[in-house]
Amino acid sequence: MIRISRGFIIAWVAVWGLGSTLRAELVNGVQAVVYDAVITKGEVESSVALVAGELQRQYRRQPEVFEQKINEALAESLEKALQQQLILRDYVASGYQMPESIIAEVVQERIQSEFNGNRTKLTETLQARGVTFEQFKKQTRDRFIISQLQAKNIYQELIISPNKLEVYYLNHPDEFKMEDQVKLRMIVLNKATEAEAQTARALAGEISSKIKQGAAFAEMASVYSQGSKRNEGGDWGWVERRVLRQELAGPAFTLKPGELSETIETPEAIYLMLVEDKRSAHRKPLADVRTEIERRLLTDEQNRLRKQYIDRLKKKTYVRYF
Repeated sequence: MIRISRGFIIAWVAVWGLGSTLRAELVNGVQAVVYDAVITKGEVESSVALVAGELQRQYRRQPEVFEQKINEALAESLEKALQQQLILRDYVASGYQMPESIIAEVVQERIQSEFNGNRTKLTETLQARGVTFEQFKKQTRDRFIISQLQAKNIYQELIISPNKLEVYYLNHPDEFKMEDQVKLRMIVLNKATEAEAQTARALAGEISSKIKQGAAFAEMASVYSQGSKRNEGGDWGWVERRVLRQELAGPAFTLKPGELSETIETPEAIYLMLVEDKRSAHRKPLADVRTEIERRLLTDEQNRLRKQYIDRLKKKTYVRYF
C-alpha cells in the first residue's frame, strides 16, 4: 500500500503544492510491475485526487480518519490499476487481435458520448489534461479490451437459478421483515404563528365535519392540505410506526380501518388522519423481493468470478509490488 504523510495529503488536496524534486519522485516512483508494464505512484495518486477534496471536507475534523481513507483509496486505486494491467497482459498472451477498424469505431463512439462529437472540445479538454490524442486513443482501446475480456471471463458466467433465490430468501428472514403497517392518508395544516394556529384549528374542525358528512378525505386533502402529499390526496401509502413522529404514530396505529382521527396538534402543524387499512408484522413475499435478491446474488457472484479471474491471472503473470 502507498503510505504518505498527513502533510503530503493536505498539500495534495489543496493544490498538490510540492517541490519539483519530491513531485518527480512521487510521479516516477514505481509502485508495481505487471510483466513488463510499470504502474507509477503518480498514476495511482491521480485517480485518488478526484475524491480527495470530498474526503477532506467529510473528515476535516478527523485528520487520522482522513489519512486512513486516503490510504484506503490509494490501495484500491493501485489494485484497480494492477488488475487492468493483468487483463491487458492476458489479451496479449492469449493472442487476441483487435482490428483497427473496431478501435476507430470505439474511439468515435467515445468522442460522441463524452464530447457530443465536437472535435474542438475534445482537443481543448485533452490539452488541459496534458494528454495527446494518441494517448486518448490508447486509453480508449485499453478500456474496450478490458471490458470485452471481463465480459468473456466474468459476466457471461453469471447465472442465478430460481433455487438460489429461494434458498437466500429462506436463509435471511430478517432482511425482509416488515413491522406493523397502516395505509395512511393525512391532511396537514401548518401554523407558524398563534393567529395561524387559530385559523388552522377552525379549518380542521370544518374539514372533519365535511368528511364525517360524506366528503372524500382525498378530495379534502387535495384542496386544503399543506403537506408534501397534497397532490396525491394526502396518500402516504403503507407506513411503519418508525416513519411517523411520536405524536402521530400513536393515533395512527390505534385507529381502525376506515376510521378518521381527531384533530392532532403539534408545535408546527395540525393533522387529520384516515387509516384506510392495516396489516400486522410480516415478511415480504418472495415475489416482491425476487429482483432485490437477484441483484444481491449477482453482485456477490460477479465479485467471486472477478476475484477468481484475477487470481488466475496473477498466478501466470509476473507481478511485483514496491
